[in-house]
Amino acid sequence: MATSGEAPESWYLALLGFAEHFRTSSPPKIRLCVHCLQAVFQFKPPQRVEARTHLQLGSVLYHHTKNTELARSHLEKAWFISQHISQFEDVKFEAASLLSELYCQQNLVDSAKPLLRKAIQISQQTPYWHCRLLFQLAQLHTLEKDLVSACDLLGVGAEYARVVGSEYTRALFLLSKGMLLLMERKLGEVHPLLTLCGTIVENWQGNPIQKESLRVFFLVLQVTHYLDAGQVKSVKPCLKQLQQCIQTISTLHDDEILPSNPADLFHWLPKEHMCVLVYLVTVMHSMQAGYLEKAQKYTDKALMQLEKLKMLDSSPILSTFQVILLEHIIMCRLVTGHKATALQEISQVCQLCAQSPRLFTNHASQLHTLLGLYCISVNCMDNAEAQFTAALRVSDLTTHQELWAFIVTNLASVYIREGNRHQELYSLLERINPDHNFPVSSHCLRAAAFYIRGLLSFFQGRYNEAKRFLRETLKMSNAEDLNRLTACSLVLLGHIFYVLGNHRESNNMVVPAMQLASKIPDMSVQLWSSALLKDLNKACGNTIDAHEAAQMHQNFSQQLLQDHIAACSLPEHNLISWTDGPPPVGQFQAQNGPTTSLANLL
Repeated sequence: MATSGEAPESWYLALLGFAEHFRTSSPPKIRLCVHCLQAVFQFKPPQRVEARTHLQLGSVLYHHTKNTELARSHLEKAWFISQHISQFEDVKFEAASLLSELYCQQNLVDSAKPLLRKAIQISQQTPYWHCRLLFQLAQLHTLEKDLVSACDLLGVGAEYARVVGSEYTRALFLLSKGMLLLMERKLGEVHPLLTLCGTIVENWQGNPIQKESLRVFFLVLQVTHYLDAGQVKSVKPCLKQLQQCIQTISTLHDDEILPSNPADLFHWLPKEHMCVLVYLVTVMHSMQAGYLEKAQKYTDKALMQLEKLKMLDSSPILSTFQVILLEHIIMCRLVTGHKATALQEISQVCQLCAQSPRLFTNHASQLHTLLGLYCISVNCMDNAEAQFTAALRVSDLTTHQELWAFIVTNLASVYIREGNRHQELYSLLERINPDHNFPVSSHCLRAAAFYIRGLLSFFQGRYNEAKRFLRETLKMSNAEDLNRLTACSLVLLGHIFYVLGNHRESNNMVVPAMQLASKIPDMSVQLWSSALLKDLNKACGNTIDAHEAAQMHQNFSQQLLQDHIAACSLPEHNLISWTDGPPPVGQFQAQNGPTTSLANLL
């Protein structure tokens, strides 16, 4: 290919040019690209060229083929050779970064960690790579659920970024650490750290898109912190700021000007991903607050955006966003009386989780919980119990305490309805006692625990005790605009006053419950309220109002009944019996019809 008189550079450049041409062809001709790169070794190239070629081959094989063993062999050679060459940082550290990524893919985490530690140790004079490798090792520890080690590394990164004069990357390290501290529920450490981050972000003068993306990261942490604590009213100012911030970002143009400090060469998330994330936290807020039509609107927008992004981008975070959005909208649909649609969306979550073992590991508990909620809505109480039990079995209670409390609260409601599970019920209620050592800091879940106590007391005929618990729920839910809990508490209090013969007080509870339930809209509370209004008006001799309420009750009954039949007739209804192993996909048989008593449902 090269004559003896040609300089070595010319054959090298020719082969490199051919390789790049084949790699970027449409479709890529990877085999020919690999042949060209392998031909470089025939010329006994100098060490620099040899190491770089091993890196290029490893990278092409890793990203474009399934031949991970050969990719690994080339990357290991690139890393080994480049360590002995001075001023060869880019090849050296890119090889280390890519090789550790490949090790993780092959479940060789114990090979990846020492490799990254060595690379971090020798990269201190190269700010970009030192920061990038610290982020990478911290992420590896996070995936292994070793959040303490990850936080330590992010702290080291923040201090290093400060020393090399990069306040921007210092903020990224600190915000990432704040995110992990929130996951660990170390709230005492989170507050001062977020305060420091707020100051750094506001004082930093640099690229406007980078500044706004830091603000989005900071505000997303604040909003999720409030939502975790069940404070949907207190979060509103932060959420509004976040929504304004993402609007600002969408009007800014990406400047191609590279930062002067190489340590600043990082982005938290692409602009389009941030947009979806803001939609997502807005949906979380709307669902908790009981603005379900608003939740539906933002879910539709976010899912449409995700579909477009997934055509061009295979980033796993997009599937995570999609699953979390679906989880929230499924709960909304169960409340608004659209069970058949909810069931089809649960099946969609199963399919997404079946494609990614990591996604399934992180969302298995939520998936069983959603199936448990669906089972309650179609009155399959044995299946509901089995689903919630499965959810508790597969959940990681160290990082998902709120989820654990949510599952236990719903399981308690199943035991109350079954009426014969006293021992199991009292054992659960001891663990979620809202008056004493409540296990999580969530305002919303504590209010729900009072409601469950009130419901139990109501079924046991201890009406004064029930009223005390329900008034506590009302006080807490009014303080934070928890509309669904308010509506449920009002209608149950109305029912208690009706049983006690206090019709006026009952009416004072049921009418606002009905108004609130219509606004949400909550189909079950509307059904319950209309039944009570019918009986109340009948007892008070208001024939016209009683007839109107009876008509409403009839309409709600019909809607729920039709939806119930539609859901139970779907082949996906068989998902209610899946309690173990990977998510079943495409294993459904059509049902003959509903398997539960409709009389019980209504």
